[in-house]
Amino acid sequence: MKIKEVRNLDDPQLVERVREFREELFNLRFRNSTGEIENTARLGEARRSLARTLTVARERDIDIQSELRK
Repeated sequence: MKIKEVRNLDDPQLVERVREFREELFNLRFRNSTGEIENTARLGEARRSLARTLTVARERDIDIQSELRK
């Protein structure tokens, strides 16, 4: 996901994207450790997308941890 796309999201959508990227990254790591994943470059893409969304959330002073617990 590009940074422009992330910046255009509103706060609830941003929190949901963080949740989705964390889940995707977990699944990719699991599949990589079992040898099921074919496109290992997707791991890096997912990691960078998560970092982008977390950066924008910090810029907006969103407490991601408390939002994800709701």
